[in-house]
Amino acid sequence: MTAISYELLHKEKNTNARAGILHTPHGSFETPIFMPVGTKATVKGVSPEELKDLGANIVLANTYHLFLRPGADLVKEAGGLHKFMHWDGGILTDSGGFQVFSLGELRKITEEGVTFRSHIDGSKQFLSPEVSMETQMKLGADIVMAFDECIPYPADYEYAKTSTARTSRWAHRSKDAMTSENQGLFGIVQGGMYEDLRKTSAKELVEMDFPGYAVGGLSVGEPKELMYEMLEVSTSELPENKARYLMGVGTPDHFIESVMRGIDMFDCVFPTRVARNGMAMTRTERIVIKNAQYTHDHNVLEENCDCYACKNGYTRAYIRHLFRADEMFGLRLLTLHNLRFLQRFMKELREAIFADKLLEFRKEYYDNLN
Repeated sequence: MTAISYELLHKEKNTNARAGILHTPHGSFETPIFMPVGTKATVKGVSPEELKDLGANIVLANTYHLFLRPGADLVKEAGGLHKFMHWDGGILTDSGGFQVFSLGELRKITEEGVTFRSHIDGSKQFLSPEVSMETQMKLGADIVMAFDECIPYPADYEYAKTSTARTSRWAHRSKDAMTSENQGLFGIVQGGMYEDLRKTSAKELVEMDFPGYAVGGLSVGEPKELMYEMLEVSTSELPENKARYLMGVGTPDHFIESVMRGIDMFDCVFPTRVARNGMAMTRTERIVIKNAQYTHDHNVLEENCDCYACKNGYTRAYIRHLFRADEMFGLRLLTLHNLRFLQRFMKELREAIFADKLLEFRKEYYDNLN
């Protein structure tokens, strides 16, 4: 038995969508599922108790940031991330690769790993498959990610080919270095925007027999149509009895289109980041609360929404006032609303899959957009 397993419950008859259960040491969770991002061992502005009330069961924490501060040793000393951040649900940690590669000129890639400068104090640091696995074992998340190289968009074929091959070699090293029996290691499919590289990457990872697979290197600036094409290519090579995770995607349209292509898990900073910038997500539109049109709008953010803000009657006019007055309560209200919105949306998506009505659900969603 592995620490992480996936149970397929239903395949939607009109698409490649699936509904299932993700089993982890800290609970079993219905999929498709959205995981709020707690980059530094906290979802910004939200307590663990509030996350539970929102319907969140599993969160993501960031290896790169925790590696730099407070350090994996301190988290291990506290009893691991679950105890450190007072969260008894599931936790997934990414490998740190995406953050390191996004540093651009501040990092240098070799076969051994990546040398980079800390964004905090400029100190010289090093991450490799072995260091990433050691760090993630100390953090103690339920699901951990293999160390990979995220290919930027655009990238020429030779660069993408070299990078994809390195990601496969690093996946082998990550698996060899992961010795914890209480954690599940996912491999990450790369390949840039090239169909043959995507297929090769997926096949090589499947041969390594990970308990789950992520699709990385998408939603990095490419057109949506190309993203969905590469996603479909990637998932076509993955086994049905393992969880499939699309990294860094967090909007309803992406959920629908990706679930139709066989994805089970999502994470993204989008709902919390845009909330802090004054945007509320709703089924029909995105509300930019700072706009003058909401000055005298005494309606809640969205009718029939059961989030803390809406069910307690906090109005658009009031929340707009909070943002203009630079009051942090406004940021919290929008954050709670956006996170609850996505949890409700994912529940409706699961119900549509079980009812074999995902295409009708998709049409209704797009028809209702303003």
